[in-house]
Amino acid sequence: MLRVDEAQEPVEFSPVLISKFDEIVSRYPQGKQKSGLLPILHLVQAEFGWVSAPAMDKVAEYLSILPIEVYEVATFYTMYFLRPQGKYVLEVCRTSGCCLVGAEKIMDHIEETLGVKEGEVTPDGLFSWRGVECLAACGFGPVLQIGPEYTFYENLTNESVDKLISDLKAKAKN
Repeated sequence: MLRVDEAQEPVEFSPVLISKFDEIVSRYPQGKQKSGLLPILHLVQAEFGWVSAPAMDKVAEYLSILPIEVYEVATFYTMYFLRPQGKYVLEVCRTSGCCLVGAEKIMDHIEETLGVKEGEVTPDGLFSWRGVECLAACGFGPVLQIGPEYTFYENLTNESVDKLISDLKAKAKN
């Protein structure tokens, strides 16, 4: 849930990020710069790890639109994180196909293994997890993807999830 009343640090976009915004906006006719909102929000999230209210305000300012127009989009699409996430975001498909083959048990196992509830971040900042809608791998469930690269893992078991988490912890140390 977006809480615009929370005190958050002001955001400044780097010249490199602004030049990427400029390139995106140049794809659209004059006066239609709002059409670049989705890819610009993706860039903001890639840069900061999430999309804060101050970042959305800056995007609105850049695009010459009202902040509410940015909030409406960012809160509608689940691919935008409205609070800080772990370095690795485990997203487990929770639709019927995956649930029939154990996705809910995998989510329970992830919660127990990481020690955090859905949407929370582990104390070391490495992990967060959440259930998401269909990942289009219905024949290979349960399935999860890990951001920010969005690597897919199929036919999950508790053991394969444990190995995955262990491998990510080792990778983070390097």
